[in-house]
Amino acid sequence: MASDENPRLVEIVSREKGPEKEEKEEKDGKEDEGFLEKVKDFISDVGEKIENAIGFGKPTADVSGIHVPHISHHKAEFVVDVLVKNPNPVPIPLIDINYSIESDERKLVSGLIPDAGTIHGHSSETVKIPVSLIYDDIRETYHEIRTGSVIPYTIKVDLIIDVPVFGRITIPLQKSGEIPIPHKPDIDLEKIKFQKFSWEQTVATLHLKIENKNDFDLGLKDLDYEVWLGEVNIGGADLEKSGNLPKNEISHINLPITFRPKEFGSALWDMIRGRGTGYSMKGNINVDTPFGEMKLPISKEGGTTCLKKHKRDGGSDDDDDDD
Repeated sequence: MASDENPRLVEIVSREKGPEKEEKEEKDGKEDEGFLEKVKDFISDVGEKIENAIGFGKPTADVSGIHVPHISHHKAEFVVDVLVKNPNPVPIPLIDINYSIESDERKLVSGLIPDAGTIHGHSSETVKIPVSLIYDDIRETYHEIRTGSVIPYTIKVDLIIDVPVFGRITIPLQKSGEIPIPHKPDIDLEKIKFQKFSWEQTVATLHLKIENKNDFDLGLKDLDYEVWLGEVNIGGADLEKSGNLPKNEISHINLPITFRPKEFGSALWDMIRGRGTGYSMKGNINVDTPFGEMKLPISKEGGTTCLKKHKRDGGSDDDDDDD
């Protein structure tokens, strides 16, 4: 067979890297990585310098006070003052406020306030968080909590804030104290003593027994009341009267009342001429307590009281005893 006088040269290109080329690529890769690290460091450094120059920082907060603007036999209304300091030059939004009130690890109430407002740049502002405690709800849930007692509480607040540079952060706060579960006073109209007894005008004194069943004193400021003898409302009064009702004790108060028997017909006259009658009494007392002012109801229905007259109005010697 004749051979080809002009043979073709076939070059086989290997995909394997020679040692010199591999060393060169490795060197180039390290240079690329070094460049990227330098870029990252540069960006981080610039970011820190911008942050420091502009003055971005994390806000701070503290519970500056707890007020109880209203407390009654049914509920207590709290206002939690939270002082928030914004060191940043731009406003920061309060996204949410989560709050709860606990007593000995028992959750009494909790809630969420969305879109709670904005804290202006470079300022301190007080955020007011209203919270209500409904006593019936607490007693239904926790039967061991006794009416008239004073219980410890802890208010917990989580402020969720959106801060430039830092993003969304949560600031947890809490503050502890004591709150009462008020018991309305028990009353009993022991007797009605008449000073002036006539068809036209009768002046009498109501001898009232009040039992304070609370674990704290009640400083009596004033009271209003109405009295029924049988089915007849003989009136009442608003009386400014100061005094102290010691905790878990019985006190006695004398209340004046004036009415005209002829306006109520013979039924009332017959009761007054007798020695006793059924009665009902309703009203309110305004008191000072260690927890603020309270308006507490007083009421008695279906009671029986003694009617006493001075001797000059036909009463006996016994009627003038125990003034």
